[in-house]
Amino acid sequence: MGKESIKSLAERALESGNGVLRFAPNWVPRSFCVPGRRIKLHPDDYYVLGGARGGIDERWFASTTPADNGPLTGENEGLSQIVVDATPCPAKVLLRDAIAELESEIVGERIWREYRTWPMFSKFFDNLAALPFHIHHRDVHAKLVDRVGKPESYYFPPQVNNHRGTFPYTFFGLVPGTTKDQLRRALINFSKGDNQITFLSAAYPLQVGTGWDVPPGILHAPGSLCTYEPQNASDVFAMYESLTGNQLVPEELLWKDVPADKKGDVDFLVDLIDWDANVDPHFKINHFVEPLAARDDAQTASEGYFEKWVSYKSRAFSAKELTLLPGRTTTVVDSAAYGLIMLEGYGTLGSHKIDTPSVIRYGELTNDEFFVTETAAKSGVAICNASATEPLVMLKHFGPDNPDLTRLS
Repeated sequence: MGKESIKSLAERALESGNGVLRFAPNWVPRSFCVPGRRIKLHPDDYYVLGGARGGIDERWFASTTPADNGPLTGENEGLSQIVVDATPCPAKVLLRDAIAELESEIVGERIWREYRTWPMFSKFFDNLAALPFHIHHRDVHAKLVDRVGKPESYYFPPQVNNHRGTFPYTFFGLVPGTTKDQLRRALINFSKGDNQITFLSAAYPLQVGTGWDVPPGILHAPGSLCTYEPQNASDVFAMYESLTGNQLVPEELLWKDVPADKKGDVDFLVDLIDWDANVDPHFKINHFVEPLAARDDAQTASEGYFEKWVSYKSRAFSAKELTLLPGRTTTVVDSAAYGLIMLEGYGTLGSHKIDTPSVIRYGELTNDEFFVTETAAKSGVAICNASATEPLVMLKHFGPDNPDLTRLS
């Protein structure tokens, strides 16, 4: 497909949607995870890519970031595709390619000028058990492997948490007083079986309807709630735990994003850690996230909706949850472009039909994920709830330095 045809497809999608783009579902497997089966994928399809790829436990939203799943990674895995029209066999174009062609028409002048792409994405990650204790690099270390650092945040929506999995607790950081020598010993013991590294950490119970802020450089082992995760446009990590539950972690994941000349160097792994942040005695106070009203509830209720911030502690991204009351129609204005995923209900979003399916087959198209350009966001998007009895609920994920965050100060 040539550049002109990509540009033409992207322009057609923008024009037909009046600045609102529809996405195809973007499924991502992880070989070291067991799916929690709460992201609406058909039960027969969680292992549709084969045993070597592992189960599908993630769905990525508004992503220009390829998944990094080793040599078996599929073509365009992790990259969001725009659905250009509503025919039975619609054309598609990668969001990444569309932005490269149309630039600020999609992401806005401020984002394009500074990043030349859409610099974040969000996802559901959905695991039956806890993930291994791991770390995401800060920029200074990610740059050594031609990546960017990965701040992230978590929110636990009730709509995707009909069960809590087997371990609804997350290990965060290190117990104050932990020494670097203790951590080195655990890393040296990685290849010997269970390195027991979480003995150096503390587990926090997870509460549906709340979340956490997780800057890069902080060790963490996400628990078994299905999690909405806004994050920087990066898939960089290193697994520090050798045994999670009864599942062994391959040692190559310990050294996954370590420069070739540093592989085997335990001291480099220790340097990846933001030590002061990990041993912070006030870790929960500084990183726990309770939703905050984005606008005055009395005012927005009269307009038919409520909106709250569910991610607001990182400058790299932010996210809101919007609830449109039953049977209502409103126009919502934002100051920046955003992606969104529908959690509940059906109706319309601008000129698009919206519907939240109960079950999705792998490869099936849906009407539950969209991207709103900055121009459309600023002029306002009309949202209609077709149900007289149920709310319409969506999550909206924004790029860096969202101007609307100044409302919180």
